[in-house]
Amino acid sequence: MDKDAGKGGRVLKVLAAVAVAFGLMTLKEGGAVLFVDGAGRQAAGSYVPFVLWFNFLAGFAYVMAGVGLWLQRPWAARLAVAIALASLLVLVAFLLFVMDGGAHEKRTLVAMPLRALIWSGIGWWSWRRLLSARGRSA
Repeated sequence: MDKDAGKGGRVLKVLAAVAVAFGLMTLKEGGAVLFVDGAGRQAAGSYVPFVLWFNFLAGFAYVMAGVGLWLQRPWAARLAVAIALASLLVLVAFLLFVMDGGAHEKRTLVAMPLRALIWSGIGWWSWRRLLSARGRSA
């Protein structure tokens, strides 16, 4: 059976599109805060610089992973897992920062776990689809 056939291939395409859209939005929003002294930066409030820089730079990886997943490249599954792991590490660092009394926006307490969860799901599905024994024989 063709790799692209069936529900698994369609799910992978949806995840790829989500990854690219998420990456482009991340680049746009993060770039507005980092590089434009305007409404985006003011709306960001008490952002945490290391979280913002990580998310902005990860946006490039999101787009690259999404394109690779669309093309069903095994390296993209590895990249998705790496993004998930890096997001979890930054989440832990952020939580330590918060527990130490660091100024932050409450929405980051929702956004960072959500990012880690989304990329954990993308990483799990793409690994299963593109790298596991089941994925190679599908």
